[in-house]
Formats: sequence, C-alpha cells, structure tokens
Amino acid sequence: MANRTVKFYKQYFLEFLKVQTPQVRKKITQVLVWISTIDRLPVSILKTIKTVKGLYEIRIEYAGNIFRVFCCFDKGELIILFNGFQKKTQKTPDNEIEKAEKLMKEYFNEKKHGEE
Repeated sequence: MANRTVKFYKQYFLEFLKVQTPQVRKKITQVLVWISTIDRLPVSILKTIKTVKGLYEIRIEYAGNIFRVFCCFDKGELIILFNGFQKKTQKTPDNEIEKAEKLMKEYFNEKKHGEE
C-alpha cells in the first residue's frame, strides 16, 4: 500500500479548491486520498502530460463536470499540487499546461537553491 505525502506548492491549488462547491471539494479530497494510499493508479485518475517531462494531471469527474489538477513527484513519494481548473474541452488547454510547467520549474528551482 502506497504512503505518499500530498504537498501543496504555495497557494495555487488551495485557491482553486476554495472556489469549488462542497460536493466537488469532497470528491477532490477523495481522489487525493486514493493517490496517497493506492500503489498503482489507473490512467483515469493520474495521467502523465506527454509534452512536459515529470508533469502529471490528476483527473477528477463529478456530476458531469471534469476537473484537472497538475502535479509532479518529488523523490518518488511526494506529490506537489499546482494549479487546477475545470475542463470544458476535450484537450487540456496549452496555457494551463504551460502554467503548471512554470510552477513545477519554480518549485524545483526554489528547492535546489534552498538546499545549497
């Protein structure tokens, strides 16, 4: 059984979560618990972003609505949550992927400089 720590980078994810309905927040929280406890997650829950090495999207569906939250792994166990959004098209918008990539680079850059 997995024992991953879920960590939030700055306030991006929490701001996204705050504006969701209580039911959507509950569903997102449920998916985060799955991610922290299940060893092998199906692609329907956690999918790699093929265009950005190391970036993943958490996939959440609730009442016909689709939500995505970007994340990455740190040292294989830690999940860093970045921006989230409600998906309204088939394809994940490039600007959301670019934002997540920027935040991921920022996270690792700050971590690297903080450890030196």
